Amino acid sequence: MSALVPLIVMLPLLGAAVTLIFGRNARLQIFVSAGTLAAVSIIAAVLLYAVDTGGQAFAVSVGGWPVPFGIVLYVDRFAALLVVISSIVLLAVLLFSIGQGSADGAEETPISIFNPTYLILAAGIFDAFIAGDLFNLYVGFEILLVASYVLITLGSTESRIRTGAVYIVVSLVSSILFLAAIAMIYGAVGTVNMAQVAERVAQLPQETQLVLHLLLVVAFGIKAAIFPVSFWLPDSYPTAPAPVTAVFAGLLTKVGVYALIRTETQLFASNSIDTLLLIVALATMVVGVLGAVAQAELKRILSFTLVSHVGYMIFGLAIATEEAIGATVYYILHHIVVQTTLFLAVGLIERKAGSTSILRVNGLMKAAPLLAVLYFVPAINLGGLPPFSGFIGKIALFESAATVGTPLMIVLIFGGILTSLLTLYALMRAWNLAFWREEDDAGEGVDGDRRIAYLGNAPAADVQQETRVIPSIMTVATGGMVAVTLALTIFAGPLYALCDRIGSGLLQPVTLSQIDEEAG
Repeated sequence: MSALVPLIVMLPLLGAAVTLIFGRNARLQIFVSAGTLAAVSIIAAVLLYAVDTGGQAFAVSVGGWPVPFGIVLYVDRFAALLVVISSIVLLAVLLFSIGQGSADGAEETPISIFNPTYLILAAGIFDAFIAGDLFNLYVGFEILLVASYVLITLGSTESRIRTGAVYIVVSLVSSILFLAAIAMIYGAVGTVNMAQVAERVAQLPQETQLVLHLLLVVAFGIKAAIFPVSFWLPDSYPTAPAPVTAVFAGLLTKVGVYALIRTETQLFASNSIDTLLLIVALATMVVGVLGAVAQAELKRILSFTLVSHVGYMIFGLAIATEEAIGATVYYILHHIVVQTTLFLAVGLIERKAGSTSILRVNGLMKAAPLLAVLYFVPAINLGGLPPFSGFIGKIALFESAATVGTPLMIVLIFGGILTSLLTLYALMRAWNLAFWREEDDAGEGVDGDRRIAYLGNAPAADVQQETRVIPSIMTVATGGMVAVTLALTIFAGPLYALCDRIGSGLLQPVTLSQIDEEAG
């Protein structure tokens, strides 16, 4: 079974090479890309089942080097689950992009560039999830970031180049901080293997631990877009092509959150900064959702809600109990799927209405009732209405915080409730204006409509475009993602039980001897 572990990264890289070589054969590129991601999802599902039933993680020492010295790929329940959900999301977005490419040609997502770059992005994400040492985690980050630099500037419009430059600069700063942290950790403990770092770092003075700890948290916090280093995200994501925005919103920040969870539960378990994380979580939730309320453009609304809901994940991480970590894992799954689905739905709205501004879009309920459903279901899910997965995840986080019961925890509970209500308000306001508002009402303009008068100074969407046809495969891909969001609710019992086991396992120290035994 361990032989399957390297395939998680190797298959996307080989697929990228094949699609690059056969850049002029569109059908072959599509077949290879879709087949690769489907194969990875199956492999990851098999590994998840084996790890969960067997109770033992899989570790592979690449090249046969002894475990402390070579590159170790490590697949436990947490890593396997995230690879499964990520590969499903990547496959759905790929199908969406195929439909967009068939309708628009190579203008937005030129297939000869998009497919190989997309598979390299996937390889970086998967590598980050299964990395067993800090330097390989850094390599995974760099692989996905290099690919994201290309994807975020596809189309080479002025706005994409400008925001892409900001994204690149911020990402490079984060990478430099991460690399500096790795160098300092190696200098302090003589290794970058995570299990060995966890064993040795506890022997360092608390002050030294705190410096190393905070350096990693800042580096990963930039990637996860937590406050106050979240300023770059709302301006960077909305300008990219719809498939790129969807996969970035769903996955890239979660790689940063994943690294934070590994840092807090395993590397620096003996050096707690939970109070600081609670304050950061509250600020991330509230500032992010207030930004969403002040926006008039759908992609920017969703980008700010993305920031605010990362705050829930930091909240659960800072509670630092088994129940809270399990709830956080479940919430990560929920947010990956729901946020991606919403961005895909907004991509369909843009094609149907020619704009993503709620000041311009109207009457879509009559014009596209199916599209109304595809937006409405994930919107109320993200807002936390029962019985959906968003409600389940938030209630679990609030219960975990209430169990601890400190005054700061109570403040966070109220902050989480406020964030949920404002999220629902922002998304349902957009629903009301874009789908229910009639064309006659839209003719009153911003100043004449009290419902949106306060949005007159909000950043505008791109210039009005021509409406475009929506290929059926784009609707099917979005509908499939909506079905996945519903599956998170329908199968919440067994899935949440799995997340509980993950939470329990993450708080158990992983020793070097365990990894050596698993790799052997």
